[in-house]
Amino acid sequence: MAEEQIQPKEGYIIDFVSGQQVKASPEEIEATQVFSRILVEDYGYPKIQIQTRPQFHVKVRPSDTKKEYPVDIAVFSDTEKTDDSIYLIVECKKKNRKDGRTQLENYLTLSKANLGVWFNGEERFYLLKQNTDDGRVLFKEIPNIPRFGERLEDIGAIKRGDLIVTHNLKSTFKAIRNYLAANAIGATRDEVLAQQLINLIFCKIYDEKYTSKDNIVRFRVGINETSGDVRTRIEKLFSDVKTKYKEVFTKEDVISLDDKSVAYIVGELQNYCLIDAERDVLADAFETFIDHALKGGQGQFFTPRNVVKMMVEILDPDDDDMVIDPACGSGGFIIESLRYIWNKIVNRYREMGWSDMEILEEKIDVANKCIRGIDKDYFLSKIAKAYMAIMGDGKGGVFCEDSLERPENWSAKTQQKIDMGKFDVVLTNPPFGSKIPVTGEDKLKQYELAHKWKNKKGTNDWEKMKLAEKEAPQILFIERCYQLLKYGGRMAIVLPDGVFGNNQLGYIRKFIMQRFRLVAVIDIPLETFMPNTGTKTSILVVQKLKAEDIPTDYPVFMCVAETCGHDRRGNIKEEDDIAQISSLFRNWAKDNNFSFKNYGK
Repeated sequence: MAEEQIQPKEGYIIDFVSGQQVKASPEEIEATQVFSRILVEDYGYPKIQIQTRPQFHVKVRPSDTKKEYPVDIAVFSDTEKTDDSIYLIVECKKKNRKDGRTQLENYLTLSKANLGVWFNGEERFYLLKQNTDDGRVLFKEIPNIPRFGERLEDIGAIKRGDLIVTHNLKSTFKAIRNYLAANAIGATRDEVLAQQLINLIFCKIYDEKYTSKDNIVRFRVGINETSGDVRTRIEKLFSDVKTKYKEVFTKEDVISLDDKSVAYIVGELQNYCLIDAERDVLADAFETFIDHALKGGQGQFFTPRNVVKMMVEILDPDDDDMVIDPACGSGGFIIESLRYIWNKIVNRYREMGWSDMEILEEKIDVANKCIRGIDKDYFLSKIAKAYMAIMGDGKGGVFCEDSLERPENWSAKTQQKIDMGKFDVVLTNPPFGSKIPVTGEDKLKQYELAHKWKNKKGTNDWEKMKLAEKEAPQILFIERCYQLLKYGGRMAIVLPDGVFGNNQLGYIRKFIMQRFRLVAVIDIPLETFMPNTGTKTSILVVQKLKAEDIPTDYPVFMCVAETCGHDRRGNIKEEDDIAQISSLFRNWAKDNNFSFKNYGK
């Protein structure tokens, strides 16, 4: 009989290691529990060799007989968990870096542990205790701690095949951001720091991509290496990145961070495999580095990976589909679409006996031919282009343009690659908000939805009036997406709930119903885009059809997700209804004999 899951009493949580109930203090939730999970899931330490509750104690003074200092997390070299076998101490108090180091050094001095970590949920560092021959105790900051079974000297000597996939890098990026804000020399603005981190991330991904599994990676920092040694190796790696991807990086692009900052970032990321990360690590990095006010002002709220994945799975793009995101940001939808299509290619052509080289050529061909992205933010479009390049080409399909501008005003290069009415799939989360209106008569004249509309009282009829002076971007994106799609093409778009229920916006709903077959409306939780924004949204899934092909009576998939995999603060939660929706949609489609392909290409 399975054990019943213990429900903690109010104000308490279940400790990840011991299973005991502990008070739900900010330090416990944001630091102790987070790093406990990191020790087990990322570093591989077994829970049986970790003690959190009851807390392990160390002496206040060497002469004491009683141990009074409580240790937040103690890691032991065996399962006996004795004073002699304590190996690593983690201090998780909400102190500043200086006070945290003093307390950690005291704990290490008064115990037999040689390794220490200070982590307050936002910053962290690692210490090595060294006992000298004359009885002194010295402390050295090191780039990381060994994984379970590793020696100190193994830090940084990592083979490509030993890199691990982690479920969440946000705490790592937050620690990097706070370290740089306090310590980086010469670069202090968020966007500059973000660009530098992106450069290093692509060094990391390039290194993963072009290092065989049995070889030691170049993106590493060893226990006895100097910061200058690390920088020299990373600069050579970045030179290779710029040579390989000339369309993305220029000769002027440099790693301008100081040596210590470069070594710190490398140390934090070196154990992880970013190519196979479950989350969009670039979006995570960007969210962490760019101030909330800037993102809110530009309407740049990044779509969580589980939402992206669900939308892609519902639209089910194939290798002969043209896919576009006209507000692509850092590339979440186009990257996930590419991964999804590539997975189909591998499964299909492997069964047909194709060689790995033939399959790779097909994947690159599809990336170049079928995937398109547009964003008017130069920095974001550069990130998307670079990410596409690292993942396997397709970099030539990402453009820095205003999607809502007249297409004839786009650059010649963009016009060659993006035609109205030619796309099979549109996936997008457009910027929305009245604070970022679209203006300009010439631009607005392209759109019916840029006009004022008057409701004929007591009816569902709307009369088009004069052109408005401004319009919210999400409304115009609905019409621009319609223009991009071919007949039979399908779209999944994130929209604020007002579009679905506001009486004054009934003309938008009528516009949609007259041009699309409504396929699905998916209500997602308020927490989905938190902590960045509290705007309540839903996902609209439609298929563009000629008026005569739209049925008069047909089933629609309706779904309400109550959980989204995280809480309002962004903390991970196991409950995630969104992850189940695409499967439910497939079952609904089968039961209702629905297929996008019923209307052909």
